[in-house]
Amino acid sequence: MSEGQAEHEQISTSLDVEQIDVNLFRSKSLWLPVRARGVFGGQVISQAVVSATKCVNSAFGLHSLHCYFLTSASPAVPILYYVERLREGRSYSTRSVKAAQNGKIVFIMLCSFQKPELWQPEHQWPMPEVPAPEECELEEDRLLRDANSADNEKVKNILLDYRDERIKSPVSIRTVTHEGRAVGNGATMYMYWMKTKSVPQYDAPYQKAILGYISDLYFIGVSANTLGLKRLSKGPDALGMMSTLDHSIYYYSDDFDCGDSLLYVITSPRTGSGRGVVHGRMYTPTGKLVAVMSQEGVVRADRQAPKENKAKL
Repeated sequence: MSEGQAEHEQISTSLDVEQIDVNLFRSKSLWLPVRARGVFGGQVISQAVVSATKCVNSAFGLHSLHCYFLTSASPAVPILYYVERLREGRSYSTRSVKAAQNGKIVFIMLCSFQKPELWQPEHQWPMPEVPAPEECELEEDRLLRDANSADNEKVKNILLDYRDERIKSPVSIRTVTHEGRAVGNGATMYMYWMKTKSVPQYDAPYQKAILGYISDLYFIGVSANTLGLKRLSKGPDALGMMSTLDHSIYYYSDDFDCGDSLLYVITSPRTGSGRGVVHGRMYTPTGKLVAVMSQEGVVRADRQAPKENKAKL
């Protein structure tokens, strides 16, 4: 299947917000993924970035953000984004964004903008050697293959729902290795080529908002994969629940295009106590490291807490 065969949502529609006051913005569309508890976190991140960027001098570029998802957001009610202008410095400006729905704060973000210092020295970790995007399988093709081989009708229908979602998504995903790649010391690296579909050449501030959207795709899931939890299953080794708690991005380039493929390299160094943490790096096809991400989330196996023995008095 080619990436242009089916109609899909435009990324600009997903990120668009309406400015209703100087520091106040409102979402225009919200997406609830298949079997999700609330609105897609990457969309909330990207809309918050768009809102904050509209409240900053264009000489400053977004270099980092740190956010917490406080509760699930409903797709039925618009989200309000309130931007607070915390600091105006000569080199850095800081903004906070509070996202509210039905009078409750559902998400908070602190972000920092910098005047670029391109004359400073730099270094980066090299991009892993991987097949080119066109040599890797589209996720919708893998999901169709898995659905056709499923021996359970319910599981088959869920996989087909996931496939339809990927077709309609504004982001194309190709998996480099389905089982991950061992990189020594017990670590496993999962890698995906991701790109937005049918988009014009946007400027750097908007590209960073798009990257915020993309960065939440398949991210915390690597923690469950590394732990070996089975999806669409039940029992002590099955995935019971997965939800993002916090998310951070560090941007190190203005020179990238999300309409071209970006390689997302993800590892999970630790899971425990019903939580997992993942680290990610995004590279351009030419090997430039443009952003570094971290995320922690709820990652629970399908296990019940031990029953407490209450002493009888």
